[in-house]
Amino acid sequence: MTDPTILRGYLTTDWRDADYQPFRDGIEIARLREVDPAVALLRYAPGARVPMHRHNGLEMICVLDGAQSDERGTYQTGDVVLNPPGSAHSVWSDPGCVVLILWEKPITFL
Repeated sequence: MTDPTILRGYLTTDWRDADYQPFRDGIEIARLREVDPAVALLRYAPGARVPMHRHNGLEMICVLDGAQSDERGTYQTGDVVLNPPGSAHSVWSDPGCVVLILWEKPITFL
């Protein structure tokens, strides 16, 4: 049996102090699980963007702070977004944000 990863109280306060590393221009990552499915925190600086990409597996986003947008709308603190396999979008954050993200499989940039 494989032991679970348990992060008690993580979503209430600890994510602010995570070990963020550079990821993309204006975006930092704190990796919580690196194998598929990958789980991480992404911290967007105001105005940061991710170009158009396709999901090869389910992507789950939970907005912990701020707001994140894509072509379908803007998602506020507390919103959960499930992007199904085969869906495509670009992502940006005008005010900046932190999201908890799960990628079932790596994405493909278009």
